[in-house]
Amino acid sequence: MEVGGLANPGAACAPIDWDAPWLDSLRGLRPLLQADDWRFALSEEASRRGVRSGEGRTVEFVAAAAAQMPYELFIAQTGQVPTRDNQHDLFNALIWLVYPRAKAALNARQAAEIRRSGVRPVRGPVRDAATLIDESGLLLLSNDAQVITALREHDWRRLLIDWRVRWGRDILALAFGHALLEKLSGPFKAITAAVVPLPLRSDADNSAARFIARPALAPALLPHLPVLGIPGWCAANADPHFYADPLVFRPRRDATGMDAD
Repeated sequence: MEVGGLANPGAACAPIDWDAPWLDSLRGLRPLLQADDWRFALSEEASRRGVRSGEGRTVEFVAAAAAQMPYELFIAQTGQVPTRDNQHDLFNALIWLVYPRAKAALNARQAAEIRRSGVRPVRGPVRDAATLIDESGLLLLSNDAQVITALREHDWRRLLIDWRVRWGRDILALAFGHALLEKLSGPFKAITAAVVPLPLRSDADNSAARFIARPALAPALLPHLPVLGIPGWCAANADPHFYADPLVFRPRRDATGMDAD
């Protein structure tokens, strides 16, 4: 029985709309999820693409079991990515295949931090940022520095209305976080991504890996964007009134915490 467009995985999966714009980079992998042994099919594709963990181990997708060590350290050391039968882990596996260098860079940073400081209640800025990117990341590609300035200043009108025609041309948005993709399977207006700003006309995977490898990686480098405001990602946002919702498209706050507008 096919569930959510997948023949085997996903008895617990919500339907996946493979025509959704945020799945553009993953759509070609859909047939792998229809294999009788879909984890094996994903692993074979990972081997074919030369996907490696943060410590250079060949990546394979395995059924989840009791962890013998912290999750990221386990992946780094063994290359085995525990993959449950749900959307969250399926999207994680697909992102490993499409953005292998960025995923390996995240895995390497997480594993190195765990080795350095152990698993603590407070993860620290590097692990916090890596987790935000891994779970909720959106790669935003543009060569115009004003794009990120507008985003940081919450200048939604300029970014999403005045520059609407630029999206998909010289402003590109690529969904990366697997939790973000899971949420978008049942989209709601307040879904927000942590933005990784990257140059246009570059290999997004390599550029993201370099961003993740920077020594001062921290959450402050990741501005937030309500993703259903992206032109083309939601039919309703063709009406400018869509953005007149201060609970989602929040005004910028000044140093005192007050609205700056």
